[in-house]
Amino acid sequence: MALFEVFPNYIWNLSVAIAMESGGQIGEIVDMCQPIKDAAASGADAGTPQFMAQWAAMGDKLIDLAGEDEAKGRAFSAATKLERAALYLFTAERMQGHGHPGRTETYAKARGAFDKATILGKIDRERVEIPLAQGTMPALYTRAPGEGPKPVVVYCNGLDSCKELLYWSRLPEALARRGVSALCVDQPGSGEALRLQGLPVDPHSENWASKAVDWLEQQPDVDPKRIGMTGISLGGHFAPRAVAYEPRFASGACWGANHNWAEVQQKRLKREGENPVPHYWAHVMWAFGAKDMDDFFAKAEDMNLNGHMG
Repeated sequence: MALFEVFPNYIWNLSVAIAMESGGQIGEIVDMCQPIKDAAASGADAGTPQFMAQWAAMGDKLIDLAGEDEAKGRAFSAATKLERAALYLFTAERMQGHGHPGRTETYAKARGAFDKATILGKIDRERVEIPLAQGTMPALYTRAPGEGPKPVVVYCNGLDSCKELLYWSRLPEALARRGVSALCVDQPGSGEALRLQGLPVDPHSENWASKAVDWLEQQPDVDPKRIGMTGISLGGHFAPRAVAYEPRFASGACWGANHNWAEVQQKRLKREGENPVPHYWAHVMWAFGAKDMDDFFAKAEDMNLNGHMG
């Protein structure tokens, strides 16, 4: 599928495409992108602060407009604007390197707008916290309508997504219309689990996926015999492995298989060098809790499904 190519580099265009597919408005996106076209030409890494500044400014504008709507009792209109504000803020934050000035504040503002949109818009997504051996796994639970226990899908992130982007993929809504609930999780190494708790990637995804099953089995609206799992991008490693080792999963699927991700990273380093996309190696070291590249490759060694899928 072709990308809408606003910029001269792939990763910036990918962020724009994600925002468009997640509910952004084309006019707002053009307004955000037009002033930073020159910055994009300087390289994918160099211009990311300008990217965040423009996209965060639009988020702030929409939050202010939502406040005007809310003051006049227009809750649904306010929620619609807050939803887009959160999307633009999450997109801006996602483009930054670990520790970049303003990243933490932008993420907090995005979460605040998202949570308020949920309330004002009466959106079918409940924030929940799933206990782990260490810390918790924040998640969004979308319930299928109707009486009685329903099947449910655990939906996990890839390398650099978050549960809010999973929700905006529209899969939870599509499943709910078909009588299937969804649990979008910020598993260790992603989203809140990484940013607010410092929980790194666990290649043995059954460790945290089994905790999601534990939680779901306690919900009266869940059919415990019909719990499945899916994952997007690097979730193509996590979901298949979890389903292979957690017998309570009745089914599994993935959007983009990642069979031997560890080997892919070695090849990527040889092929693309230090900066395949903005801050890539810095991000993976942060996500895996690695102190340097050697430590990262050691921690990523088990990101390989050979011998696990029989």
